[in-house]
Parts: sequence; structure tokens; C-alpha cells
Amino acid sequence: MRQAVVSSKAIPLEALIILQNQLDALPSRDKQRRTFIEETAEFYGVSVSTVRRTLRLHHQPKAAHRKDYNRPRVISQSEMKRYCELIAALKLRTTNKKGRHLSTKECIRLLEEYGVETSEGLVKAPKGILKQSTVSRYLKRWGYDQQSVLIEPPSTPFQAVHSNDCWQFDFSPSELKKLKNGPTGSTLMLASVVDDRSGVSYQEYVVVKGEDTMTALRFLFNVMAPKQHKDCPFQSIPRMIYIDNGAFARSKLFRRVMELLNIEVRTHMPRGTDGQRTTARSKGKVERSFRTIKDTFETLYHFHEPESLDEANEWLRQYLIRYNQMPHRSENHSRMDDWIQQLPSEGFQEMCSWERFCSFAREPETRKVDSDACVSVNGIRYQLDYAMAGQEVTLLWGLFDNELFVEFNQEKQGPFYPSTDPVPLGTFRKPAKSRIEKQADEIGDLAKSISIPRSALDNQESNITSLLKETNAIHEEPHASIPFVDSDPFQSTVFKTRIEAKTAIAEFLGHPLARLSSAQMDEVNRIIRESLDKAWVMAEIRTYSTLRLKRRPGDDSCTGK
Repeated sequence: MRQAVVSSKAIPLEALIILQNQLDALPSRDKQRRTFIEETAEFYGVSVSTVRRTLRLHHQPKAAHRKDYNRPRVISQSEMKRYCELIAALKLRTTNKKGRHLSTKECIRLLEEYGVETSEGLVKAPKGILKQSTVSRYLKRWGYDQQSVLIEPPSTPFQAVHSNDCWQFDFSPSELKKLKNGPTGSTLMLASVVDDRSGVSYQEYVVVKGEDTMTALRFLFNVMAPKQHKDCPFQSIPRMIYIDNGAFARSKLFRRVMELLNIEVRTHMPRGTDGQRTTARSKGKVERSFRTIKDTFETLYHFHEPESLDEANEWLRQYLIRYNQMPHRSENHSRMDDWIQQLPSEGFQEMCSWERFCSFAREPETRKVDSDACVSVNGIRYQLDYAMAGQEVTLLWGLFDNELFVEFNQEKQGPFYPSTDPVPLGTFRKPAKSRIEKQADEIGDLAKSISIPRSALDNQESNITSLLKETNAIHEEPHASIPFVDSDPFQSTVFKTRIEAKTAIAEFLGHPLARLSSAQMDEVNRIIRESLDKAWVMAEIRTYSTLRLKRRPGDDSCTGK
């Protein structure tokens, strides 16, 4: 006989799931399990064997992974996580600037053989429980791998509101390295300033041995001063200069000049002081301009190289004209048009003259004056005032000129110039006594005439002396005050006194003022009384001498006869 095969479709899937759940809730040898199976077979009209076979053949829902998937099986998860943290810390601690660090295998060996000293004590892993493949998998899964540990935070772009609000300034070695006829031991570098708002760039080639202060100040003057070529209107004194922590940024002279020009100097944080953040990207606009110059301009040096520094700067200037006419990074006009349109309503701040800038660039240095009131600066002897002989003074020697100012007794004096030759043998020159010398003579005379009471030796004090001591015990603190800051730090634009002004007028005329007539002397006194400004006084004297101080026939008022 042909045996009939009952399909499992006779029992619905829902009924099989309910029956399986009822059986799973009971022990394996419970009699109630047979009762549930018999009731189901009777309800659907099948045999008990059919129900058992259907349950056995039915595919139960199974987990995609093991119950302990993604969890350590040899040790606990907390222990494995602690070991992974230590291994990640070892890799981070041993990472150098090129990105090289200890391998996972070496970290496991150190952890098993020697252990790692932590704030909680020595942590040492048992040998054989840490496998390189397992540790590497958990390092990546839990975010302890090198890429995750060294990830940088997202950047936040910034942009100035107006033109000349912020300039980014930096140096970068040129791809040309050095000129054909350049000096030995020096490097050809690119000095660049980029306006943060518009992206307008001004660059020059400089031959230096490093980022020195003199080169930085000279280049900044060229940027801020008006240009000879009309196709580059970029100029002004910016409100802020953003630089890195180079050598000139730490110079007191550089900071002093920027302070006198009312320019705020800001430097980005040094590398490694702000977590994993690359601090140099904060001045990325000037770094981007360097990359553009080196990729699109300096690559042409493979065909022709400049013969001199002037020729290299002229080629660079021609390229910068085209670079500044390129589209702005976000606006619908060029960089130069954006710089012009985004200028403040009051306009840009004009730069001072080169002579005035030289008066700002003075390096302070504390020195002791020689007995002949002279000091040596770079092999050149300067003659100072005789009152400074043997005293400590602060020299403010010019970086771009040969003038020397001196700060003595909290007063700035000068300018002083290189000293003259010594006097010939047999002649004598005795300078007048200074105020300090006269004061020292007075103290010497006073020291010879004073004495002390005998009670100072036998320790017997009078009543009058006691009263004086009590009176001197009362001490009044002076009121707080803010010292006045002179807007002209070197007093190079005005005469200090009228006598100094008359001395300068006499040097201009070429003869003493005593040879002038009374009317001419009255005119000189009137000019000095009105103002002590050097430029105005000398202009008035020059005009007056041209019109009135010419020698007339029969007039001997200026000849001294």
C-alpha cells in the first residue's frame, strides 16, 4: 500500500510557534508536554508523530551571531578595555613628528613582560591572553586605533568684516632655493601678506638667513606704504596682524614698532597646545597663497631663472597683478575689487614716512657708558652727554639709521651721532660739570661739615630725639597715579626747549643769532613762541631768511661789523 504523506501545511505556522513556546516553558521530562502535543494533533486531525516531525522540521528563528559576540571570551570586557587603553596610550606617547610609533605586538610584549606604570600602580597583563589580531580588532572597534586617537576637531572658518581689519603674515622658503649670483649661506624666501577679508596678496622675495626682525619690519613697511605702480593700490596700516610663533614674533623690537603703529599682533597657539588641532591651519589664507605661487608661478623657473633679486621681484609683481584680479573665494568679483569695496567708510589708515618709521625701529639695550661718555654699537663709538659717563643707560639704537637715542633717568635724550676724533696732543678740552657732578660736589661738601650726636654711641637719647622718631613713624602712602605716555617717544618732531630751537636755527643760518638785528631777532622769537614743531619752525625760518635775511648794500647788521 502507498503510505499517505501528511503535509506540514495542515498545521498553521502560528500554531506551531505557540506549541513550541509552550514546550520550551516546560521541563524536558514533564508529562504536560505530551498532553499539549496530543491536543494539537487531535485538533488538526493528524497523528502525534506528525506533530513531532513538523516541530522537528520547522526552522526556528536563530540569532545571527553568538550570544557572546563582540565580547571577549578569555577575560572580561572591562579588563580587555583597560589593556586596549594602555596600548593606545603607549602608541600615542611614542608617536614622533613623522607618525612612527610602537607596534601592537611590541606594546603587548611590554605589557606582559614589564607592565605599564600608571597613577593607579603597575598594570601587568598575564602572558598568553592577549593576541595581536584580537587586540587590533578591539582597538579599531572601540575607537582606540591611531586614526581615531589622532583625529582633529572640525575647523571653524572666520573672515574679517572690512578690508585691512586683519592681515595674515608669514615667511616660506622658495622653491628656487637660491639665486645664481646670490650670497652664500643665505636662503631665498617668500614674504607674504594676505588680507583676511578680500584675499589680496602682496609678496616679495628676500634673501635672509632666517626670519629676522629687520627683514620682517622692512617688508611690512613696503606693504603698508603706497606702491610706485598704480596697478597695485593695496596699502594701509592694518588693525591686526596674524602671525605664527616665529623668531620675529618673539622680538621685543617688533612688538614695540607694532605698538607704536597701533597694530594688534596675534599669534596662533603653538603646536601641541590645543589637543590634536593643527594650529597652523588658522592662517590658511597665507599658506594657500604660498601654495598657489609655488605651483603656478615658480614652476616656470624650470625654463628661465631670474638673474637677480630685483628681476625675481619684478616677475613676481607681474604675476600678483593677475592673481589679485582672480575671482574672490565667495563673491562675484575679483579679490582687488573686494578689497576696494570693503574698505571702511572713513577710508584706510595711511602709512608714515620712512624716516618716521626708522625712528620707531629702535632696539632697547642696557649698557654702561665709558668714562669718556661714549658707547660702542656694532664697532661704532657714539658720543653721549657727559652727565652719562660711567652710568647705566638704555640704548635705543636705530635699526635702519645711524642715530642713537638714550633713555637715562627715565628721560629719552638724543639723537646722538658717532663721536669725533680724539683731541691732539698738547691741547686740552674740559667739559662743563653736569648736574650730577655738581650734586655730588655738594654732597661731598655736606659730608665734610656734618656730624652725629654723642648719644648715638653711648645709647642715650634725648626727649627731642624720641619725639622726632615718633613723628617720622607716621608714613603716608602716595596716591595712585598713571604715568603720562608721550605720543612722541623719541621727541624727534618737536624741540624740547626754546634754546634748542635757537641752536638749530643758528646752525641753519650758519652764524650765531647775536649777529642778527633786533627786528630779525624779534621775528625769530615770534616764530619760536608760536610753536616748537621742528618742521614748522624750520619752514618759517627758511621762508623768512629767503625774503628778509638777504644781505643788502650798505647793511652790515648780519656781518658783525
